[in-house]
Amino acid sequence: MKKVIGAFAIVMMLCGFLRVEQNTPFVPRNTSFSTGEQLTYRVSFGFFTVGRATTKIDNRVYSINSTPCFKVDAFGETADWISWVARVKDVWGAYLDTTSLSTQVSYRKIREGNYKKDELINFDHQRRKAEVKVMNQQTGMYENSKEFDIPLNAKDLVGGFMLLRQIDFAKVKKGDTLMISGFFEDTSYNLRVMYTGKDVVQTKVGKIPCLKLVPIMPDNKMFDGENSISCWLSDDANKVPVKIQAKMFIGHTGLELEEFRGLRNQLKIVL
Repeated sequence: MKKVIGAFAIVMMLCGFLRVEQNTPFVPRNTSFSTGEQLTYRVSFGFFTVGRATTKIDNRVYSINSTPCFKVDAFGETADWISWVARVKDVWGAYLDTTSLSTQVSYRKIREGNYKKDELINFDHQRRKAEVKVMNQQTGMYENSKEFDIPLNAKDLVGGFMLLRQIDFAKVKKGDTLMISGFFEDTSYNLRVMYTGKDVVQTKVGKIPCLKLVPIMPDNKMFDGENSISCWLSDDANKVPVKIQAKMFIGHTGLELEEFRGLRNQLKIVL
């Protein structure tokens, strides 16, 4: 079951690390979200609910590197009925510049069965470097600092997904491909995501008009085929992630919006 939860980290990463190409239109300023937003998702495997995922934007703005920042956290946890087999309780977070949404600091707290990992990454965009530190679980101290090259304006997982909500899809045509560029653990990525048009998604909160994106997957050992992942964003001013669906070699898994609060704009729901 850890593979199911872990798949969503990869799905978010693939859908999230977008950067500007010459023809990729972004909204000049953030109008999609602000402090206090909270989104809750049902995580499924086949017909079963196997966990919950939540994203939160802190109520206050933080000063990081003398820059005003949003503090954004994504939480993933297995349901009680399967936790006795393989308990997962992960936290992915970042401090994002409130103006440019550039990642200043990112962190992960991974708890998957007996496996634990605490990671802290400082981004230096002027030097195009990322300093990665991993905590020694015995001493509780961050050590083993390593520095890696990163692409221009590279994002962490959380920052990339928030930037995705800034694309002006009115200027993107069906079939257009956006370039992914990001940094994760110790590696920079460059992948493609295709915009496949509009759709309506039935959720617990109602029918939501959406924009559909499909990452073009390379050969891998987790997802089945190059079009194995689909991501739906609300087709409104929020561009809330509404649904993610993935076809894995071990079965189908999904993520679907169940609750929301603190949205900056009215969520568009149709009858």
